[in-house]
Amino acid sequence: MAGFGLFGDLTGLARAEQGVSQKRSIEFSGHVWKVKSSEKRVGPGPNYFSDKEDSVWVDETGRLHLKLTERDGEWFCAEVISTESFGYGTYRFFISTPLAKLDPNITLGLFTWSDAPIYAHREIDVECSKWGKAEDTNNAQFVVQPYRASGHLVRYCVPPNLESTTYSFIWQSNSVLFSCSEAPTTRTNTAAIQEWVFEKNRVPLPGDENARINLWLCAGHAPLNTNNAEIVVSKFEFDPLSSPK
Repeated sequence: MAGFGLFGDLTGLARAEQGVSQKRSIEFSGHVWKVKSSEKRVGPGPNYFSDKEDSVWVDETGRLHLKLTERDGEWFCAEVISTESFGYGTYRFFISTPLAKLDPNITLGLFTWSDAPIYAHREIDVECSKWGKAEDTNNAQFVVQPYRASGHLVRYCVPPNLESTTYSFIWQSNSVLFSCSEAPTTRTNTAAIQEWVFEKNRVPLPGDENARINLWLCAGHAPLNTNNAEIVVSKFEFDPLSSPK
């Protein structure tokens, strides 16, 4: 559940989805996704998560909206979880929100996660966040968990003028190739903002992991600007490898 960031373990005590409900489902980009809900604070954060239709919805054009909302003095975050386990292949997330303008306390996670602890929960992350550090000149990172291990994380900066960005990772048996680029909703090649190849011998093997997208608060702290926040994901794509490498 994305959240082991550069500045410490921000997930709290609830790493294994205890106290979480997934009763509501949505369809987005041709896949079914469960919507996360909790009655108590859970990871990442820890935070409250809402499955209400004003927290998670798909609009008339098929775009996914995740909204972080304050209700009666409590902040509620949003997360969706694919019902499929995709395994090796290319994961692409097309974002139609200027993520460089996110409040420093807010994180967008695009990642894989398994509740089973083997291979560090099979967690491969793209995370857009300053982890509460408003002065940080970087605002995004690629991670193959565990993030504390040497060479498992790289930080970078997404330019503030970009309205749309595409994040992807190609998961193979011997490597994970990450990329961030400026692109609206097509596969047209554009100059990469950041690329990174992870080639350690600890690339996780696939299992029961799911693709996930979430919007949450670092350490459960309210946004510094105290405003609700919303991100729009125009599309998700997965291409399986023709033959695992």
